Amino acid sequence: MAETRRLFFALELPAEVQKQIIQWRATQFPEDSGRPVAAANLHLTLAFLGDISIEKQKALSVLAGRIRQSGFTLTIDDAGQWLRSNVVWIGPRHAPLGLIQLANMLRAQAARSGCYQSPQPFHPHITLYRNTSRAVAIPPPGFRWQYKVEDFVLYESIFKQGRTRYLELQRWSLSNKEE
Repeated sequence: MAETRRLFFALELPAEVQKQIIQWRATQFPEDSGRPVAAANLHLTLAFLGDISIEKQKALSVLAGRIRQSGFTLTIDDAGQWLRSNVVWIGPRHAPLGLIQLANMLRAQAARSGCYQSPQPFHPHITLYRNTSRAVAIPPPGFRWQYKVEDFVLYESIFKQGRTRYLELQRWSLSNKEE
């Protein structure tokens, strides 16, 4: 059987934004809210690929390298909880067009390459907690982080010794001209 890797395309959060979100999370949620996502694992998934072969990874990397799109500014100013998937998240209240376009292109390429893509509309978010066993009070509006998105990343999800970490495999730049 061919070797596979668990992969996804995502936006990396700048280290300073990660730090600010972790500090904010510590002041806004009780300790028993769920399993907190490690600071280094905070990201915004664009397209989940699943367990794929090295050959399929190479083909998707070539397609990703052909994307020509301008950078954009991402504002994180919304939060919520999905009770069915036991997740607390933050994300943009209004997703920029550039984010939607990039995710749609990557998801379409993944689907054409045989990677299952959820039929649900893309809902950009950053997972803060997993395994929330009950409803969690969501902080009121007023929080806000903003940064320029200039690239996107292909990550491998590695589960080892009871922990998940994400390894950057490849990075692509968006053009510097912001729309």
